[in-house]
Amino acid sequence: MKKEEKNSDNTIRLMLAYLCVAKEAEASLVRKVEILDRFGLSDSEIARVCKTNAQVIANSRQILKKKPYGRKRKK
Repeated sequence: MKKEEKNSDNTIRLMLAYLCVAKEAEASLVRKVEILDRFGLSDSEIARVCKTNAQVIANSRQILKKKPYGRKRKK
């Protein structure tokens, strides 16, 4: 694969990721990470979409592991 094609594919992936969270403007960063994590994006890619740094994304993933955000708890 040529370098130009790879850059184009990466750009398209990031644009699609941005569109997935664009309607979630009021959502927390943890929620956005939860959504974008389904696409197999790296911390740095999610950081670009969310306009933050990769360490914040890694911390958000740790929070998701500890607490079931967005998941219903069984009674």
